[in-house]
Amino acid sequence: MKRADKVIITCAVTGSIHTPTMSPHLPVTPDEIARDAVAAAEAGAAMLHLHARDPETGKPSPSPDLFMEFLPRIKQQTDAILNITTGGGLGMTLDERLAAAKRAQPEVASMNMGSMNFNISGAVSKFGSFKHGWEKPYLESTTDFILSNTFAQIERGMRELGDAGTRFEFECYDVGHLYNLAHFADRGIVKPPFFTQCIFGILGGIGPDPENLMHMKATADRLFGNDYCLSVLAAGRHQMSFVTLSAILGGNVRVGLEDSLYAGRGKLATSNAEQVARIRRILEELSLEIATPEEARAMLQTKGGDNVAF
Repeated sequence: MKRADKVIITCAVTGSIHTPTMSPHLPVTPDEIARDAVAAAEAGAAMLHLHARDPETGKPSPSPDLFMEFLPRIKQQTDAILNITTGGGLGMTLDERLAAAKRAQPEVASMNMGSMNFNISGAVSKFGSFKHGWEKPYLESTTDFILSNTFAQIERGMRELGDAGTRFEFECYDVGHLYNLAHFADRGIVKPPFFTQCIFGILGGIGPDPENLMHMKATADRLFGNDYCLSVLAAGRHQMSFVTLSAILGGNVRVGLEDSLYAGRGKLATSNAEQVARIRRILEELSLEIATPEEARAMLQTKGGDNVAF
């Protein structure tokens, strides 16, 4: 692993897992997404991971037009690296998932590294009613849902976005996903440094146990040597402790309302910036320095913020 002198904080601003009923602070409209993203960058996030939502209902949307309502505004107000999802929302086609990133040609896009069961139905029992009709069936459907990322699908995304110079946040939900990445690296389809986002705590993926993080890191060390940068996110209540462990091990961190709606036990985060500020305080208390956007660009060898299509 490339042990960084400074820690890259990524903030995942809204995602496609949480629904509006779960928190009044989840950004939904382009205005809210832009506002929260800029504030997160000002709080210390060098990278912003972005999804779009229908502004009326909050349902995850693949619409490139919606992305274009907030991407230029965020770029005008901050120097952060903008990282666009290709995971999209549950049930979207691959064409839909790739559409916004193909149009925007960002510095970084996410890339899920394997198919998996992806079950978020447990949230249904926590709420008696929902604000919007789509929320409950969307969540319940995941008991019979496979998030499809076949080798052919992954290769298509890598080639179509890589041709525009986009680099990737390789989302690895289990150990096998690291081997999938090694397969594409061995074939020369993607080049180092690899920004590996190891994800813990999604039902269907690897569990949020510290031993699992050590195993994921050891596996990546064996597969990629110094050709990768470790980053970690953990779902829900595991968020802060798990990402702190990543930083202690020499890796990077991801926080944001996509991954957890909370800022402590039983306390909803009022913004993405609140979570960014919290992890920044923790890291600085550990004498770890926070990477600026330009330092993050150098670490990840991105094409630069002037070379995007928005």
